[in-house]
Amino acid sequence: VHLRVRICRVDEVPPGERRGFRVDGVSHPVMVTNLDGELIATASMCPHEDVSLVEGAQDGDWLTCPGHGYEFNLRSGRCAHDPRLVLPRYPLSVIGDEVWVELV
Repeated sequence: VHLRVRICRVDEVPPGERRGFRVDGVSHPVMVTNLDGELIATASMCPHEDVSLVEGAQDGDWLTCPGHGYEFNLRSGRCAHDPRLVLPRYPLSVIGDEVWVELV
């Protein structure tokens, strides 16, 4: 089942920043990251353990989980430390000034 939801306005996530947004019916917030003007939507919780990634340290495309230091590539979802772990990514579209995400 696909669920397409409005997450936020484009200006709510300035370049170089990320934010978590609550979505009705979804247990954890959806995280939107602005990488050099490209908006990327991912799960906000680390797939290793349920630790919020919103407060993680970011270096370019890589986000480090504040819990145990696992690094995830925001563009691919790939984990640098464990190939079995993948950060879920969600298809994102911008309509006007609104960010919409397809949750699966």
